[in-house]
Amino acid sequence: MIFEHEIPKGSRLYFGKTAKRKRVLENLVCQILDDNEFEEILTPNFSYSQHQAIANEKKLIKFSDEQNEQVSLRADSTLDVVRIITKRLGRTTTHKKWFYVQPIFSYPSKEEYQIGCEWIDHDDIADIMNLTAKILKALNIEPILQISNINIPNLVASELNIDIDLFKNGEIASLFKLNCEWLNKLIKVKNIASLEEVINIVPETIKKELKKLLQKANEVEYSNIIIAPLYYGSLRYYNGIYYRVINDNLTLCKGGMYSSEGMSSLGFALYTDNLLKILED
Repeated sequence: MIFEHEIPKGSRLYFGKTAKRKRVLENLVCQILDDNEFEEILTPNFSYSQHQAIANEKKLIKFSDEQNEQVSLRADSTLDVVRIITKRLGRTTTHKKWFYVQPIFSYPSKEEYQIGCEWIDHDDIADIMNLTAKILKALNIEPILQISNINIPNLVASELNIDIDLFKNGEIASLFKLNCEWLNKLIKVKNIASLEEVINIVPETIKKELKKLLQKANEVEYSNIIIAPLYYGSLRYYNGIYYRVINDNLTLCKGGMYSSEGMSSLGFALYTDNLLKILED
């Protein structure tokens, strides 16, 4: 029996002091984004294009509009923000830097609050990583900033003629069984020094993307960095260097490079609910 006052599993309830803490956190981050010339946008909760952003479409909450076209509750903000700015608002604004404070939703009844930003038509990933680092420092926390490059596992899979699902599923044991010396060392890369060493022994087809990863990692002003060249994330649109901020088992932020509407852009999303847990501790 479900009582009227119960809330669905995975949904959020903030009240009293916790609601105030959430508001203070959002205000602090929004002020930093505002100081860095980002303007605010709120997008609809409903979207026609979420399947293009989420790798596992089973996570989408789907239904039909009045013309029987498929609609989903927003499970990711990035592509919708870019398309709305460039296509719907293109005649009224030329601004390229935008932020949003809004939840995302996934099946069956999970909601997550996010503070995110998109830097349209800009391709220096170090800028957005340093902005993320600035926010973390303002919050007086120093979780792990893990930096990766989605092109590297794709190139390795092609070079060794192996299934990319080995990287998507994190099957490290299967990769070690290949008994490939340079791959074994690449798997063990954790920092800038070990990345520098492995660049000298990998095949030429992979060196260029590793050097990009090294260059941008060196440009980030943050002390708690981990390099994970073979990490493969769940968002479809990242197409270059990307990153996540993690603390124990909690993901605090995801960000990276992507292409949309013919432009290279950057963005990140801070996971408000997980940040509040860390700040409370």
